[in-house]
Amino acid sequence: MRSPKLAALELRRFGRGRLPRAALVALLVLPLLYGALYLWSFWDPYGRLDRIPVALVNDDKGATADGKKLAAGDSIAEGLRKSDTFDWQEVSADEARAGVEDGTYYLSLTMPADFSKRIASSAGDSPETGALQVRTNDANNYIVGQISRTVFSEVRQAASTKTSRSFLDRIFISFSDIHGATVKAAKGADKLNGGIGKAEKGSKDLADGLKDAKDGSGKLSKGLKKLNTGAGDLEDGSKQVAAGTQTLADKVNGVDKKVGPFLKDNEKTIGDTAQLVADSSKAIRANLDTLVKTAPVAAKGAHAASDTLDGVYQARCEDAVLPDPACSDLKKAKNAADDVATIADDVNTLIGDQDGDLKKLDKNLATLQDQAQALADRAPHLSEDLDDAVTKINKLNEGAGKVASGAKKLHKGLGSAKSGAGDLDEGVGKLKTGAYDLKDGMYKLVDGSGKLAGGLHDGAGQIPDYDKKDRDERTQVMADPVRLVSKDLHKAPNYGTGFAPYFIPLSLWVGAMVAYMLIPPMNRRALATGAPAWRIALAGWLPVVAIGVLQTVSLMSVLHWAIGLQMARAAGTVGFLFLVTACFGAIVQWLNARFGAAGRILVLALLMLQLTSAGGTYPVQTSPGFFNAIHPFLPMSYVVEALRRLITGGGLGPVWHACVVLVAFTAGALALTALSARRRQVWTLDRLHPELTL
Repeated sequence: MRSPKLAALELRRFGRGRLPRAALVALLVLPLLYGALYLWSFWDPYGRLDRIPVALVNDDKGATADGKKLAAGDSIAEGLRKSDTFDWQEVSADEARAGVEDGTYYLSLTMPADFSKRIASSAGDSPETGALQVRTNDANNYIVGQISRTVFSEVRQAASTKTSRSFLDRIFISFSDIHGATVKAAKGADKLNGGIGKAEKGSKDLADGLKDAKDGSGKLSKGLKKLNTGAGDLEDGSKQVAAGTQTLADKVNGVDKKVGPFLKDNEKTIGDTAQLVADSSKAIRANLDTLVKTAPVAAKGAHAASDTLDGVYQARCEDAVLPDPACSDLKKAKNAADDVATIADDVNTLIGDQDGDLKKLDKNLATLQDQAQALADRAPHLSEDLDDAVTKINKLNEGAGKVASGAKKLHKGLGSAKSGAGDLDEGVGKLKTGAYDLKDGMYKLVDGSGKLAGGLHDGAGQIPDYDKKDRDERTQVMADPVRLVSKDLHKAPNYGTGFAPYFIPLSLWVGAMVAYMLIPPMNRRALATGAPAWRIALAGWLPVVAIGVLQTVSLMSVLHWAIGLQMARAAGTVGFLFLVTACFGAIVQWLNARFGAAGRILVLALLMLQLTSAGGTYPVQTSPGFFNAIHPFLPMSYVVEALRRLITGGGLGPVWHACVVLVAFTAGALALTALSARRRQVWTLDRLHPELTL
């Protein structure tokens, strides 16, 4: 009889009564208990965290920062209440402590009284870190504590980010203020540079001017020295002038006392005399031509008369024996004649000296006439003029005295001025040196102010100036500078989908294990008829494979339509699970066929080894070395990896690799089962008297 027919006969046996039918139903339903119920129980635990009661304690008293009220605790509490994470219940600190202790609350989150104050301190001189206080109790539930650490880490990060945004926003505002102040400073530096440039030019002009001033002060010092010497001479001269004017005043006053009365008494006589001189001059001018003509003749006649009188006088007075009694009168006449001759000679000489130039003589006579006429005109006022002259001379004397006194003071002042001019010259010399030093310093200052202005402009260009939009963008980036940009290539939508590759093969292994509790690993009829060993192996394997296929269909139907498992490759997943069922059936068959009752224990032990080394929950690398060592040699390791690619997506390399491994395991297990069947066809004492029967 062929193996498929033997397998069908084995299955038909379950339809002969109620109990076999119930057993067959149990075989089909049992994988659901392992697979569907397990996955269903924690299909999406993170989606139901809002049902977990958690105590929220907000003791924050608030604070003030930059004149604004800060209530960080209220803000965080409001955000938590609006979130879908945990069932937040605001209670007091004592209620929270007692609730976590007795299990009313799985954990508690407390915002202390100084929470806002510590956050606000970030803008002060002594910044402090705000602390959120979490209290857990693993005696209530360890997993909740682990979840809370992740959740509260996100809460802490959100609070820190919000605080950082506020702090950084103030920093960026300060940057803008610094930028504005630096721009103003740069403009001021430009003005300063321009002013210093002008000052530098002024200092140069000042230095040049002080150089000229030094030359001038030197000349002034020399000039004042000479002037002082001259002032000394002026003082001496003014003293002499004053003495002279005093003498003149004394004499004039003395003469005035003598002459004044004479002039007053003889003003008319003086006037008449002067008028006579004027008239005579006029008459002479009128008879000048006649005088010129007659003067030589008169002079000749005068000389003749003088000679005659001289002869008469000599004869009668000098030579006579008896002098003439009239000799005295004759002598007078002789002398008068001599005088007339002399005058005639003088007139003749005068006329001769003019070389006949009567115009000059007439001009001189005209001058004499005018002056005499003027004297005649002023003669009635001579006493008054004398008084005026005396008064003026006295004033002159008084002024000369003042001049002498002033000259003395001038000399003294010029002496001081000479000394001051020397000091001035020395001081101007120092000023000139200082001015040149100032000019050099101003030149350096111009260069430095230019560099300062340039540096401030460069600094202003480097200091950012952010508007509100830029501040918001940059604050957001700096408050949370590193973000996790997560891109899940093949994301599992929930917790159950992620664990399905682990629990599905577990349920199929259990299904095969239970199936061989009801179905013998080697077909008894085939053994009894002496069928070939390979046919015996196939006859015991095919019924379990058929049941496994039904188990797979029922399990995946419930997972997909009832629980909601979505598979990236549904047909491939189901087809692959058929191969998994065949492989697991072959391995469990061999263990039972080879080891009998002890094989069932080995099947359970092998299941435990596969569950712990397959990496179905945590990566196998996180497990101890023993599990890493056996991981590559167990079929479930490849099944889990392949199902992940089939359910959530990804490359099919691991799937094909797993198929090869499963086929190899299946063929090897069937070969070993055939070998065991061949051994079962030979009776031994161990078979007759087994050590253990289950």
